[in-house]
Parts: sequence; structure tokens; C-alpha cells
Amino acid sequence: MLLWFLGTALVTVWYVFTDPRFDYRLLLVGALLPDLIDVPGGQARWAHSLTVAVGTLALVMLVTAGRKPVRRLLLGLPIGMLLHLVWDGAFASTEVFWWPFSGSWGDVQVPSLERSLWLNLLMEAAGVAMLWWAWKRFDLADAQRRGQFVRQGTLTDLGPRPGRRV
Repeated sequence: MLLWFLGTALVTVWYVFTDPRFDYRLLLVGALLPDLIDVPGGQARWAHSLTVAVGTLALVMLVTAGRKPVRRLLLGLPIGMLLHLVWDGAFASTEVFWWPFSGSWGDVQVPSLERSLWLNLLMEAAGVAMLWWAWKRFDLADAQRRGQFVRQGTLTDLGPRPGRRV
């Protein structure tokens, strides 16, 4: 599953953060990272652990102290990793989610490999819908806006935010 994690991460962060300078590029990488690491082996290991995602966040905060532009760029990675855990339902496996505090890993499949094919297809379709919405909302058909996203990672909002009066 790729599109589900890309769509949920992008939409979640867009709704939560109001910083127009947020860099979405590493967010999208972070949203895929746990599965990129664990799916080839078929089992959920350390990449699906809250400890690893929070550790990555702490490392980014420590390494980028006093360097705001670099921090703004790198924060997307652990945020994406944390959102992956949420939208994958990784918390359902105590052994993996709380590693290394839970003891051994056991034999736990990656959550997306445990779900039925139909549910995965439905979730991917939802991811497509979210990404399509973002494509339209941020007018990424426009080469200049798309180039801005590729070069800077930022998205320019074209419409009113839900819940706000215009």
C-alpha cells in the first residue's frame, strides 16, 4: 500500500498545520518508510515501533537545534513515520508497537499484509481520492505550482479552509 499512506499523511498534516512553509516531501517519504523497511521481510519489525518514530523525532530535534530551516525540512520524516503507524493501525500489535519495551517481536505480519485484498484496495482507492483532492486543491496541474512543490516541498492553498469564514 502506497497511496493510502501518501494521501492520509498529506491531508492530515494539511488540516493540522497552518504553516505554509511546511515541507511535505520528507513527510511523504516518512509515511512510506515503515513499510519500505518491513514489507520485504513480511513481518512488522522495528520500523513499525513507536520507539523508532519518537527516537527519530528526538534525533531531528537534537541535531537541528538552532537551525530552523533544516529542522523544518527534517521534521516531516518522523511526522510521516508517526502518521504511518496511526493510519496502518500498528498500535494493534503491542509486541511491535511498543518494541523494545514489550520484549520479543514474535511472528507479527505487517498490518497491510494482514488485511484482506478488498480492504487494501478500498484503502488505496481512498488514498487516490485524497491525492486527487490535493491535486485539485493545490492546483498541481499548474507547472509552476508543481515545480514549487518539487523544489521547496510547499503547497499553496487555493481555497478556504473548512470551518473558516471567507
